[in-house]
Amino acid sequence: MGCVSDTQPTEGFELIVDFENTSGTIIHSYVDGDLVSTSNVFLDFDFSNTVSSNQLIEFGIRLVHNGDTTSVNPDLTSQISIEFTHHGIYEIMAYAIGENGHEESKSIIVRIENEINWLESNTYNPKPITINPIPNPLGIFPASIIIDSTIENPVLIENIGGGREVEVTWSLFDQQEDACQTKNDIIYEGEEVNWNTIHFNTYEVHDLTISYDDGQDYINIDHTILIQYSAIESSPTV
Repeated sequence: MGCVSDTQPTEGFELIVDFENTSGTIIHSYVDGDLVSTSNVFLDFDFSNTVSSNQLIEFGIRLVHNGDTTSVNPDLTSQISIEFTHHGIYEIMAYAIGENGHEESKSIIVRIENEINWLESNTYNPKPITINPIPNPLGIFPASIIIDSTIENPVLIENIGGGREVEVTWSLFDQQEDACQTKNDIIYEGEEVNWNTIHFNTYEVHDLTISYDDGQDYINIDHTILIQYSAIESSPTV
């Protein structure tokens, strides 16, 4: 079992924190433009191997950017679980306090990404999706926005057909309403087309749109968007 502790612990006091993960992905799922589920990230920290010649009175995790702290009584538990609700690179301080007031602490870096899953069915008028790469805490911005988008032109009547091709255009707009990237395609009945792209301007909010340029058939849309960070998190200890 590995550990994280201060390099020069006080005699008789050594903070040891074990954790399996220091990264995760928040998932937001939308159906026809409505948010239907959110899956936040929970990371667990285990202080049970901390050594102290004095009675320990507190274990805790403190978020450096805003001071929010979660603490526990070591007599009751040595486990702390932290929930992350927004993407970003976080610095957290794990600490232990002895009854004599002495505190040992250790910095841990956490990477939280954000995945957006978006489904729209049977539409002539696709809704825009807003992509917000601004991190919280504000500091290190994402490395990229990765877009994997599929549009389907389903068969109008099963085993018979009767539909026609549809022409569409994807566009990724910045806050100045300039199109950073676009792609035009034709989708024949019963087929689908895909746009897989990466965008490196992560310093402002963007809108991903699909314009229905020509055709009469309904289309189905499946977006997967990842707000991705460089892997600079602390290494797990177990």
